[in-house]
Amino acid sequence: MDKTTDTHQIFKIAGLAFLLNLVLTLIKVPLAIFTGSLAITASAIDSGTDAVASLVIYGGVRLSTRKTRSFPLGLYKLENVASVVISLFIFIAGYEIVKQIFSSTADLPQITPISIVLLAGSSLSIFGFGQYALHVGKKTQSPVLIAEGRHRQVDVLSSIVVLVSVLFSYFDLQTDVMGISIDRIGAALILLFIAKAGWELLSDGMRVLLDASIDFPTLNKIRSLIRQEPAVDEIKSLIGRNAGRYRFIQAAITLNVSNLEAAHKISEAIENRIMTQIPNIEKITIHYEPKVRIHDILALPLSEKNGHISSHFGEAPYFAILYLHRDNHTIDAKKIMGNPHCTVSTAKGLRVAEWLVDQKITHVGIKEDISHKGPGYVLSGAGIKILQISAKTLSGAVREIIDAEKQGPHPIENGRPLNQTERSR
Repeated sequence: MDKTTDTHQIFKIAGLAFLLNLVLTLIKVPLAIFTGSLAITASAIDSGTDAVASLVIYGGVRLSTRKTRSFPLGLYKLENVASVVISLFIFIAGYEIVKQIFSSTADLPQITPISIVLLAGSSLSIFGFGQYALHVGKKTQSPVLIAEGRHRQVDVLSSIVVLVSVLFSYFDLQTDVMGISIDRIGAALILLFIAKAGWELLSDGMRVLLDASIDFPTLNKIRSLIRQEPAVDEIKSLIGRNAGRYRFIQAAITLNVSNLEAAHKISEAIENRIMTQIPNIEKITIHYEPKVRIHDILALPLSEKNGHISSHFGEAPYFAILYLHRDNHTIDAKKIMGNPHCTVSTAKGLRVAEWLVDQKITHVGIKEDISHKGPGYVLSGAGIKILQISAKTLSGAVREIIDAEKQGPHPIENGRPLNQTERSR
């Protein structure tokens, strides 16, 4: 479901919530006057406050999607403002319900069967709408719809208490526990539920308004998605914040590449991966810079362990991995690794290229031209420099690569950030 569809559903539910609350208020006010029931009066007050709250929600959601010159990042936090407003209405409604139920009156309410039927129907409609709002709220991760659904849970409990109170009055039952009426016990339970639900909504809404971090499981998932990119050497910082149901992400990373174009492609690949797997990302900003390396890591295909250069890339049985000091151009370390893919029947070159990327290679020396083939695209896409060589021996290839590197500018200006990218949905 895309952002436009999500927003349309939120508009729809916010409008339905207002209409439902308005209808319930119009039903309960005449019932309260006709029956003289304090419980029904409290329920009418609750529905009336809900109608006002729903109107506030609808206006908040409408305004939250707008971007202006004064608010170029949008007014998404208005959803959280609406969530805080709902929490305040929950407290107010809870106070009115408890006050009315604990009040006493000399006149017994005049309950009729039609009153019971209407109240039971109201409870069922509130329950059904609340479940629907919660379902869509969790699906779209809209704080305002989740708040609306939780509010309906409170309303269902209060409606049940009202219905039980009315039934006791209708059947003229006087029941209490240790001198405390059933109505009072129910009111105390509702008060606890109201306090819990209202506090959760208030604290969650205030966290977002104060720019608190998004939840840590989501941050950890984003961190793991960044680490899936082999060229990422370090995640220096990762922060995220919510605004309404949308998320804003900022990351600073170091890359094992020196080429600006390759670094930009890697950053775009990370952004696409995050946007695909994390919902409701409004904007990603990635700052990237090269890792300050002491060594270039060279990979050379060998036909045998004694150091003869192979004419083939994917079919080479061995690869020499050399650590070339970037300042004095000396080989500080060397290892010979067997090619794990030389015997596969298909896509040898692609698999070897991906394997070398995982080894954090920075340069590959090879006799054949693979620049316009699959392996070449894999290597260059990971920022690995491909050098075409003519030497037949390992020592000759190393001298050839060193001479080529001495002629060109140093590929990395130490400490200078390459660039940064920003992606907005």
